[in-house]
Amino acid sequence: MNSDGRGRVWNSERTRLTALYTGLLVLAGTLLTGLVYFLVRESLDSRIGTAVRKATPMSKPSAGTHFGRAQPSRTEGLVRGGDIHVTREVSNVAGDAALSRLLTVSGVSLAVFTLVFAALAWWMAGRVLHPVGVITARARQLSGANLHERLDLKSRGGELKELADTFDQMLDRIEHLVAARQRFAANAAHELRTSLAVQRAAAEIGLADDPPPEKVTRMRRKLIENAEDSERLIESLLLLAVSDRQLQRSEQVALHDITARCAEGLRDEAARRSVTLHVETAEPLSVDGDPVLLEHTVHNLVSNGLRYNHPGGTVRVRVGEVGLEVANTGPKVPSADVPRLFEPFRRAEERGRRQDPSDGGAGLGLSIVASIARAHGADTRATANHDGGLTVRVLFPHRPMARP
Repeated sequence: MNSDGRGRVWNSERTRLTALYTGLLVLAGTLLTGLVYFLVRESLDSRIGTAVRKATPMSKPSAGTHFGRAQPSRTEGLVRGGDIHVTREVSNVAGDAALSRLLTVSGVSLAVFTLVFAALAWWMAGRVLHPVGVITARARQLSGANLHERLDLKSRGGELKELADTFDQMLDRIEHLVAARQRFAANAAHELRTSLAVQRAAAEIGLADDPPPEKVTRMRRKLIENAEDSERLIESLLLLAVSDRQLQRSEQVALHDITARCAEGLRDEAARRSVTLHVETAEPLSVDGDPVLLEHTVHNLVSNGLRYNHPGGTVRVRVGEVGLEVANTGPKVPSADVPRLFEPFRRAEERGRRQDPSDGGAGLGLSIVASIARAHGADTRATANHDGGLTVRVLFPHRPMARP
């Protein structure tokens, strides 16, 4: 193993856990040995002395008495004093030998047990950290080609199992995001390529040979219309990219005022399409956000309601206590298609049949609305109306502005 490999081993979490477990064992064993040594030393001398006195024969007292009581002689006192001294010396020597033996046996046992426990701790740490190694190896192997693979860690539960499951959930979100971005790029390229192809075909066919002036005028108008469609598509793509990021600025915005202003600006379009536009802004609503992006949100919702409608239909716009609601009439939308309408370049088949097939629109309106709503912490919901059309709600997590 090279120096880098040895360095990784010594700096690994497995080594740290092994050192921690072993250190705790040595500390606990040392404290236990010291406590046992102290308790044994306090009681050993008296116990050994008692045992020695019981095992050693003492000199018996003489038969001499003084007034009926036995009186020890001088020689007898010396003998007894010598017995006590010998007993004390024997007790001290025996106690020291026992304590020394106790320390030796305890030290050797602790050293052997520490080595065995260190090997066991190394093995246990490896078992515990095995899922971390699996997650690390899988993270190193991740690429765009294998985002579908998952850890699927087999475990009975615990923090590491939860970590592995969270990692799998993160991969689900990343895979969904990457797939959405890939579809978005492909659809955007298709829309732009189609528009350019139409312009090129119109130029080649209309301007071939020596066309009459009226044909040149018609082709010029067609080219201008396609250029305007491409410009609107590019602006929508840029707006979608901007709204997907965090807000660059935020201020108090009166959403009811923006709604009334956008609706007033679309009155002429509603009249041209023979659609009745009803606006209700009785409930003032103030939210924190970017006024430009919020104005695009209202404009997209109302213009979508007008575009995907039929002559004689209606569009109802209402600002409530918690958000904005736009409902329109029109063709029936299958409930299964509603969630997909918020994806870029997605249109329901029925909604795709507009009254004016050349009326712009690339399927970015609702996706822009959803993106701007997410940037403002709002929730976008859509439901298919029973009689046809769609109801879209943008719910903000803010309280309504107090009435003056």
